[in-house]
Amino acid sequence: MSGEQSGGRRRTGGVRGGRTRRARLRTGTGRARTIVTAMDIRRALTTAKLSAAEALFDGPAREDWSERFLAAPGHLMLIAYVDGVPAGMVSGVEMSHPDKGTEMCLYELSVDEGYRRRGIGRALTLALAEEAKARGCYGMWVGVDTDNEAALATYDSSGARDEGVFTMRGWPLEP
Repeated sequence: MSGEQSGGRRRTGGVRGGRTRRARLRTGTGRARTIVTAMDIRRALTTAKLSAAEALFDGPAREDWSERFLAAPGHLMLIAYVDGVPAGMVSGVEMSHPDKGTEMCLYELSVDEGYRRRGIGRALTLALAEEAKARGCYGMWVGVDTDNEAALATYDSSGARDEGVFTMRGWPLEP
């Protein structure tokens, strides 16, 4: 995939840095105040970048798994930085089928607790959708627990449509 250099940062596809998001929040007194979150969304291209953001993951980033993730075609992770600190991440996986084409699966979205409710999750979701479109994907989807109100609100605010309830089955495999 081709990228371009911009201010010392690699930009790829539809991912752009230097985003500023504004959100209106109500204080305890009922007055609204505007919070400005300046963020830079960049694609993680090295295991060091993944390790630096591992506080956003469910567990520690393993070097061998990070290398495999980065080497796999169609896998990508976007990290949102606020003042140079990883504040959120989204990972996506392209999925192709002979009779359907290619779509993007939003695999995981995480925003550090101290940065929530500032539009970072929405910005990351939209950046992944832009990247999916730039890659020629016909759509993007995510599976989410029906009682995860924060995730549902984030996806709804970024333009996702409810496509109905589905069930998921898993096969735990021993390596």
